Amino acid sequence: MKDAVLLSSCDKPNFDTNEILEVSKCIYSSKQMKLAKFIASYYICSLGDAYSLMMAFESGCVALASPKTIDAVEGEAEATHPSGVLAGSTSPEVESKIKLSDKQTQALTFLKNQKVGLLFGDTGSGKTEIYMKQFEQMIAEGKRSIFLMPEISLTPQMSIRLEEHFGDSVVMWHSKLTPKQKKLALEKLHSGKAKIIAGARSALFLPIHDLGLIVVDEEHDDSYKSSSRPRYNARDIAIYMGKLHDVNVVLGSATPSLSSYVKFPFIRLKGGHFSSSKKFVYEKSIETLSPMILSALEQTQQAQEQSIVFLPTRANFKYLICADCGHTYECAFCSVGLSIHQKSRAMKCHYCNYTQAIPQVCSECCSPNLTSSRLGTAEAVKNISEALPTAHVEQFDRDVITTSAKLKKALKRFNEHESDILVGTQMLSKGHDYHGVTLAVVMGMDNMLNMGDYRAREKALSSLIQVSGRSGRKKDALVLVQSFNEPFFSAYIENYEAFLEEEKEYRKELYPPYKKLCRILFSHKNGAKAQEQMRKMQEGLMAFSDVEIVGSGKCGIERVANKYRFEILLRSDKSTSIIRAIKATKVVLAEIDMDPIEFG
Repeated sequence: MKDAVLLSSCDKPNFDTNEILEVSKCIYSSKQMKLAKFIASYYICSLGDAYSLMMAFESGCVALASPKTIDAVEGEAEATHPSGVLAGSTSPEVESKIKLSDKQTQALTFLKNQKVGLLFGDTGSGKTEIYMKQFEQMIAEGKRSIFLMPEISLTPQMSIRLEEHFGDSVVMWHSKLTPKQKKLALEKLHSGKAKIIAGARSALFLPIHDLGLIVVDEEHDDSYKSSSRPRYNARDIAIYMGKLHDVNVVLGSATPSLSSYVKFPFIRLKGGHFSSSKKFVYEKSIETLSPMILSALEQTQQAQEQSIVFLPTRANFKYLICADCGHTYECAFCSVGLSIHQKSRAMKCHYCNYTQAIPQVCSECCSPNLTSSRLGTAEAVKNISEALPTAHVEQFDRDVITTSAKLKKALKRFNEHESDILVGTQMLSKGHDYHGVTLAVVMGMDNMLNMGDYRAREKALSSLIQVSGRSGRKKDALVLVQSFNEPFFSAYIENYEAFLEEEKEYRKELYPPYKKLCRILFSHKNGAKAQEQMRKMQEGLMAFSDVEIVGSGKCGIERVANKYRFEILLRSDKSTSIIRAIKATKVVLAEIDMDPIEFG
């Protein structure tokens, strides 16, 4: 039995059709149907793919087999209750009203007057209070709000903060919820009890009526971009939904993307609630736990204060190399090096999860001289623990923090000073509040800065600012940065706006927000077939003079999950030009990635 979406009625076709076995009570609103059509058109996927994102109106259902739309139901609900809350629901109770500073009030007024407004606020400047004040005002008007956060930022801290103020009117929505939790959340949505829907990008597609506001926090974060079909960007979908529902959209970040900075009016919120300061010290060194770092960690521990250590790599080491013959160990199914996980005594692929035992001698020359490179979080934890035996050091990445419960417990231990040092990847920077951190160690910045991608400078600087922003909340802090590029980082670390102004000049005539980009991916177990499909589509694209083929050929990572990968990179002044060209030339294996976050 298969689910189907009934879009409209038509005459009986002249071919045999399957009988409809059951008509569901689930229905999509006309706005959801418009959104699905937009996603299918812009991101060049099937309507089925677009509808697979949507959650239909009616508790517990995800499919539609009825031509009725929800708009009439919404009208009935509004007629039943002047606030727009469905009959039988309870009004949300808000505790005390949120009080804003003069600067925050000015920012709030500015945002209320923009259909899409950017809140460019430093870490600790009070962006969350402004969001909460807006939610409060929406509730007073009988409207609902969507509060988007990057997936990993769905912290217990934000959940507690919202629920303490807005009580049972808050619904959290993300992939880590159990089926029972999802069922309860949907019941609150359908009853009208839920007035603030906080969650990851999937929260955009929940059945919500009376929408009054959409907030996209940490709008620069790459996790808003879906890595599977349809490859949509939740930030951009939120902006489209704002137009569709005629509601305001607020984008917030301490390090906004250049695209948002250029496209939308913004208000700058500088400084923070804290009187503490940060001192930045740069060490010219490769990615290693140097004596300077270990000494700083030891001094911080002796002062009974806390530290965070950032590395971009998980596991113990990224690569295993033979020192005698230079042989490297790659995944059997992907063109990437295997990462060393000492705890499980295995080397793992972080793309397809292929695993093999750690060799004792080189498989090519039998030499025992195997060396590792690119320090990872697990090895850093091990080395720091050996150097500082009295310190409680915790690993804070996806290898260890696999559930929301583990995240909650790890943050609780750290904020209650049961652990002294957190060692982690990007997860460290994702909106968590660490109250007692006076030392932030940041490693691997040069690897990020030297990536072959047009956004490398933006991503590296943003990461450094975000990680350093987790320190110095209550006391003065030291930020120790390992990098040979001090002139670049020191010039902009406390003036991100100046960086954005300079970066604008580099991007003009080449990259977003001034140009539209598209990446077309071709993958198949037979590499020759994938390459043939790429060449066929490339020949067709050459006929479109308003679309530039920037490059084509093997992907940077040629093979993933035993499939060979090729790509075409496109650039144009308008997305409509790219869409028209692709629709006219698309081949079977073509996977379309509009507005890719990686382009190099």
